[in-house]
Amino acid sequence: MKIIFAGSPQFAVPPLEKLVQNGKNVVAVITRPDKPVGRKKILTATPVKVRATELGLPVYDFAKIKNEVSTLKEIGADIMITCAYGQLLTQEVLNCFKGGVWNIHASLLPEFRGASPIQAAIAAGKTHTGVTVMKTELSLDSGGILLAKRLEINGATCGELTERLSILGADAALECVNLLEKGETQLLMQDEGKVTYCKKIEKADCKIDFSRPAQSVVNAIKAYSPAPAAHCNHGGIALNILNAETCSLPCGKVGEVVAADKRGIAVSCGDGCILITALQPAGGKAMSAADFINGRKIKAGDTLD
Repeated sequence: MKIIFAGSPQFAVPPLEKLVQNGKNVVAVITRPDKPVGRKKILTATPVKVRATELGLPVYDFAKIKNEVSTLKEIGADIMITCAYGQLLTQEVLNCFKGGVWNIHASLLPEFRGASPIQAAIAAGKTHTGVTVMKTELSLDSGGILLAKRLEINGATCGELTERLSILGADAALECVNLLEKGETQLLMQDEGKVTYCKKIEKADCKIDFSRPAQSVVNAIKAYSPAPAAHCNHGGIALNILNAETCSLPCGKVGEVVAADKRGIAVSCGDGCILITALQPAGGKAMSAADFINGRKIKAGDTLD
């Protein structure tokens, strides 16, 4: 079975590696074009392109895959597996693959269709999430489910959970191909009555609202860590908050620092308190809250807003 793999970020690298390492016939890799990165705007390839090149695979970085139908037909793959590719597919693209296009999505569908399923699961306070392999249709993440794999979130940040789901997605990719090779393609239709959606995360979405309950604030901090990062201000200085937990200290006013010591920075919320354990000051490096306290003037009675 000839396979095209389409993906872009680091999340998609382990699934590609898993297929190649297990002898699956990946005949081409499609990814997004190189883009300028950093202050110097250095043109940088996607992690998938870098790894595919190392593996000696043909790579196509289409600006718009919908304009490359003739090339896809020339490649002549039986199926395409997509994983965080980042471009919408047209019916003409789907028609290029007699065995279908199969997408590795980082949620337990039909929950969290859309662009930010990992962040959405953490922000919603879910105890479990997972990856789903579905057959791609034109409507967003709505196709029939071939398989799903589940794991516990266990208080992970988005960065931590992304790494774990990427490894799980690699297992799912291999299982998907094995099933297709055996002709086992029975699909479970998604329950449209249970559909939820999530949108692309913008920096403005990440401003911390300390008037919310403490657990909700902690969920948001973990959901946006390490990037784009939940943020607030202390004395006019912007702080990215990278990790936190709820704590049982007595509360003060909303946003008030009620303690600042080696344990971290305790802040009062609308209901309960949180303990900030890791942060990044504007223009600085990520650090523990204890290290931040040692080097800066922050004390009980201050306000974060």
